[in-house]
Amino acid sequence: MENKEISKAFKLLSQLMELYQENPFKIKSIANASFKIDKLPFKLKDKDPDELEKIEGIGKSIAAKIAELLQTGEIQELNTLISKTPDGILGMMTIKGLGPKKIEIIWNVLDIETIGELYYACNENRLIEAKGFGLKTQEEIKKAIEFKMANMGRFLYAKLENIALSYQNEFVKAYQKIDSKVEVLITGQFRRKCEIIDVLSFLVVSNNDELLLDNFPDVLDRVETNLEKREILFQDSNGIKIQITICKPEEKGNALFKTTGSDLHLSLMENHFKSNMLFDNEEDLYQSAGMDFIVPELREGFDEVELALKQQLPKLIVNDDLKGTLHNHSTWSDGVHSIEEMALYCRDEMNLEYLGMCDHSKTAVYAKGLSIERVLQQHEEIDHLNKKLAPFKIFKGIESDILSDGSLDYPEEILKRFDFVVASVHSVLKMDEERATNRLIKAIENPYTTILGHPTGRLLLSRSGYPLNFEKVIDACAANKVVIEINANPLRLDLDWRWHRYALEKGVLLSINPDAHRTEGLLDMQYGINVARKGGLTPSHCLNALTLKEIVSYFNSKKA
Repeated sequence: MENKEISKAFKLLSQLMELYQENPFKIKSIANASFKIDKLPFKLKDKDPDELEKIEGIGKSIAAKIAELLQTGEIQELNTLISKTPDGILGMMTIKGLGPKKIEIIWNVLDIETIGELYYACNENRLIEAKGFGLKTQEEIKKAIEFKMANMGRFLYAKLENIALSYQNEFVKAYQKIDSKVEVLITGQFRRKCEIIDVLSFLVVSNNDELLLDNFPDVLDRVETNLEKREILFQDSNGIKIQITICKPEEKGNALFKTTGSDLHLSLMENHFKSNMLFDNEEDLYQSAGMDFIVPELREGFDEVELALKQQLPKLIVNDDLKGTLHNHSTWSDGVHSIEEMALYCRDEMNLEYLGMCDHSKTAVYAKGLSIERVLQQHEEIDHLNKKLAPFKIFKGIESDILSDGSLDYPEEILKRFDFVVASVHSVLKMDEERATNRLIKAIENPYTTILGHPTGRLLLSRSGYPLNFEKVIDACAANKVVIEINANPLRLDLDWRWHRYALEKGVLLSINPDAHRTEGLLDMQYGINVARKGGLTPSHCLNALTLKEIVSYFNSKKA
């Protein structure tokens, strides 16, 4: 069991204890343990039971519960609370903005026990008279429920990465019993590297029609079979929809093309090649239409067909183009690893030339944001490490909070000490489009802002982010030579790839930043690469594709 699963168990335990109004000191202890466990730089499952209670912030009682969870897979106290809690109430725990106190009123005062009943009550304005609620809170809960309902059965690309490969291997093993020459390819949204996946799609290439009738692993429930289209739709125990299409080897190119592209891309391609022609590969299919091969990531129905016809498709960025990583956190704020550990991982494991440290600024008290005094202390450490690790370079950055009025949260004499500044919104997220846009533009116009961090504040499948006038924000970045971040954390992937083209047209540089809080988080840059390619990004328009010498020159020119 991984630390994150243990942390979630303790978080649920603290929530249910609060729901049942148990000892507040015990609740706080459990909640603090949940937070602490999630941030540990080592795995609890590797520790002996007697070592657990020696961990800072983990007492004897918490250690016993961790040991129980690791040994049995459950905590009896948590099981007891779950057993007396209706499923609908447990479901409410997952709705953003609904804490145990509000859920207790919804359950015991308003007599509502399911999310459906709660949604109906919001539509009937039943919540506005309840203690601690009101019209604004009711509308926020209603929107959160609608967001949750809209995202049911949808999954982050990163969450399905290993699952997709696992199913591919399972299908190969199963089908090879019937056809030793069978080929199983991942296609659809996953092949296009979409950030959210509704259906995992596979193409099975075989001459054997018996594959349509084959039995599949018990974890898959057959939902639908279309013999005419040679398609089977499954759903697994996690709610993941799995689409299998079977084709002959001689039509592999056609089938891969049809199952990969978005509906809009396929529509744009209709008049460019003869559908009655069979191809065993996609390259010949596109060539027959007089166009260059279009990589799967671009097949979304934007301008890719027009560019392919003119042989003007961009040379898309790849992982090897990245020379460094910017926007990362360390133990100075809310990170798990030290600056030196992050730097050594970048240098030795990822073969990068530089690391940008951007710990949280002083306003982010919740994340141990750096006071002015601690900024100066951190800079001394970075100077020392740069001498020690040269020629590898650590840049002095900061993730400066954009305050509600659009200003940054350090005075000018401190801002100018940084090599670069990432300006981000972390608080007061409830804004209308005009206010959000003006707030960002003021921060962009600050002469010390180098990069605009995660521009919309969205969390995929969880929080939609504040509304923006994207054209105005991107235009402001162009006018002020401010880079826009592609936050590579798979929960963010913000700026959305659908706006990359507009930014590139305006001459705005983009930066693929992992927003890493631990060494393994640095690897998230691959997810940033995925969406950057969908947006048409080339190495020449990516800030951290610059070499060390080039980016030093860039930062110096920006400061000048």
